[in-house]
Amino acid sequence: MQIPTSRDRGSPVQTVQPDTGAVPRLIVIVLFEGVDLLDVTGPPEVFSLVRRETDDATGYRVALAAETTAPVTTAAGVRILPDLTFDQAAEGGIDTLLVPGSVEVDEGRRVRAVTDPAVVERVRTLAARSRRVASVCVGAHLLAAAGLLDGRRATTHWSTAGQLAAEHPEIEVDADPIFIREGEVWTGAGISACLDLSLALVAEDFGEELALRVARQLVMYLKRPSGQSQFSVPLEPVSTTRRIEELRHHILRNLSGRLTVPDLAAHAHVSERQLTRIFKTELGTTPSAYIESARVELARHQLESGDATLERIATACGFGTTDTLVRAFRRRLGTTPTDYRQRFRTTAAATGGAVTAAGR
Repeated sequence: MQIPTSRDRGSPVQTVQPDTGAVPRLIVIVLFEGVDLLDVTGPPEVFSLVRRETDDATGYRVALAAETTAPVTTAAGVRILPDLTFDQAAEGGIDTLLVPGSVEVDEGRRVRAVTDPAVVERVRTLAARSRRVASVCVGAHLLAAAGLLDGRRATTHWSTAGQLAAEHPEIEVDADPIFIREGEVWTGAGISACLDLSLALVAEDFGEELALRVARQLVMYLKRPSGQSQFSVPLEPVSTTRRIEELRHHILRNLSGRLTVPDLAAHAHVSERQLTRIFKTELGTTPSAYIESARVELARHQLESGDATLERIATACGFGTTDTLVRAFRRRLGTTPTDYRQRFRTTAAATGGAVTAAGR
């Protein structure tokens, strides 16, 4: 399958000097063999809606750049046609350089980010021509190899965060946030977080109001706070141990009640020390931290979908007090319950029961 990516593919791509405001900002997306498809196609969906939601000619122009203009085969097997070569992209000013990633999986199903030295060198050259640089998912490894993340805090997909930290100790790797901005260098977490990163770029360029309209067109939230975790408790890897799985379900069924370590140990018929060891081995966390994460997850849903007071939510989710709820939110999500509700509260549509961003 081959996907054309420009309406006027035969014409040269118009380059722009950043921040002139006279013509659309040029976003160059780096292409190479084996690149992750969603990393390439997700952000342009966000950027394309900017012009549709405005009354003037401003917005973005997206160009896909590769070593040659021959079709590039993505990791999904879908072929994409580049708009221009790397050499052509380097001839003009680039507003935003967007760097996607690629991974390989070994026989043990271990995932590793791929960093082709030739691509790294191209990224380094193009970054020097760009106002800002952003990586999508494991594209952070390419930025790191190009020296663009030295001394910075950065994120990437959780599955390769350990690799990034081991190979680049000069980088402060934080695998939890969905995106991080350090000056004019942005790094994004995995898969669908590319949309959150793209919306954040739109908000910076054109304001929160326009970003909200774009988010509504995409039927997604305006943008999750950059500090929000990549993880959702119910989506955590399932343990292979029946005892810990039963404990997890017991916790999720009894979040409003008493869930101390001694109580859980008694429920599982093990010692407190053994319980802690089981959680560390199976889930990579402590029982108390897991309980807090589960309670925050439940509180998130209640903040998004209802009008309950913080006091009532704190009680229903087992926090006891509002202060405890606020501290847990700051610790886990880097925001407050009030701010979270303002950003992510949802309302049912008058017809059809659809859910849209409330935009508060």
